[in-house]
Amino acid sequence: GKGSSAAGLTASVIKDGNTGEFFLEGGAMVLADGGVVCIDEFDKMRPEDRVAIHEAMEQQTISVAKAGITTVLNTRTSVLAAANPTFGRYDDMKTAVENIDFQSTILSRFDLIFIIRDVRDAERDQRIARHVMSLHSGGASAEAKEGEIPLETLRRFVCFARHRCSPRLSESAARRLQDEYIRIRQRYGQENSEGGQPAIPITVRQLEAIIRISESLARATLQPVATERHVEQAVQLFKQSTEDAASRGLMMEGMTSPALIADVHKSEKAIKDRIGIGMSVPERTLVAELKERGVSEGAVRKAISVMLQRQELELRSQGKYICRRR
Repeated sequence: GKGSSAAGLTASVIKDGNTGEFFLEGGAMVLADGGVVCIDEFDKMRPEDRVAIHEAMEQQTISVAKAGITTVLNTRTSVLAAANPTFGRYDDMKTAVENIDFQSTILSRFDLIFIIRDVRDAERDQRIARHVMSLHSGGASAEAKEGEIPLETLRRFVCFARHRCSPRLSESAARRLQDEYIRIRQRYGQENSEGGQPAIPITVRQLEAIIRISESLARATLQPVATERHVEQAVQLFKQSTEDAASRGLMMEGMTSPALIADVHKSEKAIKDRIGIGMSVPERTLVAELKERGVSEGAVRKAISVMLQRQELELRSQGKYICRRR
């Protein structure tokens, strides 16, 4: 977050207090060469500090030219970053561009981007609560179980695969990947012509990302060549992560018509005008009144669903009445 600076992530030149000479001190990305850098609260970083890691993520190096010292440092590291949406929580009534407040120059440098939402699920919530309580009660060690592969064996396998296996794409896999990339570009070009704007542009960097994923999948099975099967898995993973994040929002809920989106916003405004704060209205009556104004029932119910998620409305009397909270 705000505690991360450009010098702390890349490199800095420090003057020795005794001799007066300057020397280089590597930052987190330099020290993690060959490993993984984890950055939390990525959205809280200053824009100028985020720009400083562009070269490290693109070229895997950092160029330093300060105080007469000119050199290039290796930063062959993966970056795992976590950030919050612009409004504190992901808003379904806004597009991905509005929810993700990052420049496309930094987003395009990540191979995979996942949107993780806190969906209310009683079974999952109970499982998480049980795990947290076990940590505080000292029962975590007792519940720890050995997996199918012993941890030490898995470490040795990963080390062997990284140092001894360097797969490359086969000709058929390269052609398949080229066709997939062109198809994705055409689909996004069509969305742009229809007025849509993806949060993450699909460029050559995304093509390189799919190549790296394909080679990683082949390396995981110690295969010397990445085949079409690896490319298919990589494309599927890319679609489930980055492409899904780029198009998530109103368009991901079946609301592909601009007229329907306008109806939802109109319904939301009409609901606020009809129901005062602290007042309750029968759900059927509210839907019927808005339908008389020419708004489709689907748009009304979508607006109600979104306002319930925002906790602007709440259901009472077993869902028969809608109460406005704020």
